[in-house]
Amino acid sequence: MKKLLQFLPDGFTLAIVAMVVVASIVPCYGVGAVIFGHLTTLAIATMFFMQGARLSREAVVAGLAHWRLHLTILACTFLLFPLLAFGFSALFPHLLSPVVMLGLLYISLLPSTVQSSIAFTSIAHGNIPAAICSATFSTLLGVIATPIAVGLLLNTHVGSTGGEGFRGVGAIFAELLLPFVVGQLLRPWIGGWAARNKHILKFTDRGSVILVVYTAFSAAVMRGLWHQLPLSGFAEIILANAVLLAVVLTITTYGSRLLGFERPEEIAIVFCGSKKSAATGVPMANVLFGASTVGLVVLPLIIFHQMQLMVCAVLAKRYVRQYEAELRASGMTVSLVE
Repeated sequence: MKKLLQFLPDGFTLAIVAMVVVASIVPCYGVGAVIFGHLTTLAIATMFFMQGARLSREAVVAGLAHWRLHLTILACTFLLFPLLAFGFSALFPHLLSPVVMLGLLYISLLPSTVQSSIAFTSIAHGNIPAAICSATFSTLLGVIATPIAVGLLLNTHVGSTGGEGFRGVGAIFAELLLPFVVGQLLRPWIGGWAARNKHILKFTDRGSVILVVYTAFSAAVMRGLWHQLPLSGFAEIILANAVLLAVVLTITTYGSRLLGFERPEEIAIVFCGSKKSAATGVPMANVLFGASTVGLVVLPLIIFHQMQLMVCAVLAKRYVRQYEAELRASGMTVSLVE
């Protein structure tokens, strides 16, 4: 019976699935969407503040200096994804419908997420400072690189993206980097308190992911998620996304080991290198694509975004179990795990 229970979804994964169901039945919109948006921002800012307060200055400097890891994550985000997607398009040009293929190619050109990548890295006991640096730089680079790549590779007329780009950069600094820096500056006074209250970080890690799932999926439902394609079209998108995500996760996991990275760095590579940002991709698509196609182009991204959160939640718990097993093997108690 105990062995069977190990394969059942944990509470965190079930909470994510529940949020998808709730968002499908009772999506937030109007004032509710604004309120949940602010709650999500608050949870993410609190998470980064607590990370800054807990991490030593030496750990942050080491994270910044970990150039091999940063290059590996950027290569996964901006080289591996496009090679897989465009290679698939060249080998099987008629296997997917044109609009689904366009959406898949657009996904491959997007930067990584920030908040969920770091949240999952933290949950799985990975290299958090390195994940913060890599995910943030990926997003900043994507603001410039993605519109150019879309214009060159997808033959799309690129409109004025300056406003969206600057707003995206401003949000990154205001909601993510600023709380982290404030936490670092206050560490001499509140570092001990932050270390004693690890449950707050655990709550904000998981809470921010759950809130992102609900608000993002609510927005997708309000955009007509369940009415834009027939059931066969959804099956096509889900299958294509699942294959792409599975291949990337396999390559990032075993590739990081072949490159000689330790498990904390492997965790950062897996969770930062396999993600694509809906927060960046959806508003950017509104600028890059025409009104008649933007909805269907964004739909594969929205589904991929939900899929990556669910799969990474399972992977994070698997890494936690490995971490707990190592603690037991070394004679330490599992109660030390956050």
